[in-house]
Amino acid sequence: QSTWGRKGVPARQEGRLHGGQLPVWTGHVPPGVDPEAFSWFQSVDADHSGYITAKELKQALVNSNWSAFSDDTCLMMMNMFDKNKSGRIDLYGFSALWRFIQQWRNLFQQFDRDHSGNINCNELHQALCQMGYNLSPQFSQLLVSRYSQKGCTPGIQLDRFIQTCTLLQTMTEAFREKDTGMTGTARISYEDFLMMSVTRML
Repeated sequence: QSTWGRKGVPARQEGRLHGGQLPVWTGHVPPGVDPEAFSWFQSVDADHSGYITAKELKQALVNSNWSAFSDDTCLMMMNMFDKNKSGRIDLYGFSALWRFIQQWRNLFQQFDRDHSGNINCNELHQALCQMGYNLSPQFSQLLVSRYSQKGCTPGIQLDRFIQTCTLLQTMTEAFREKDTGMTGTARISYEDFLMMSVTRML
């Protein structure tokens, strides 16, 4: 049986690039931009450049306990939506990223059965199963141990949930290229494994 699936997993949307200098918006939401994303973008674009960096992005994103998103998660998402690799994203890229986050937030709230603001090992395992991944409870425990906030009750918050699921999705896509028979197994060389990992890292 195949170990991978993507039922209900948010798509890795493409951030729309805007050629040249981004226009200075005068309080009106541009077509195709989420109004809430527009409001947040204006509040964190401190220098009014029309772009935001990973540092500015972090100021816009919080978990349910009002803790900031981790640097790793912010950088990962910046890399996903910074299509010209400039180290910053414009309003359109931020709006696409915002929709991406809201989709993951909805999933997080769905699987956070006790509404604690954290997803524990059992909840994560159920989430991965419903997403179509045939993985063991031990794997979910490993993820929770790896990404739990230090000194807190074991569990992962929204930012780490996005990071772990997106990484799993990315590595699954790489594995699918080798698992042509869709059996859940593949035979690859050591160097192919390294190449697969490095090229898919965000």
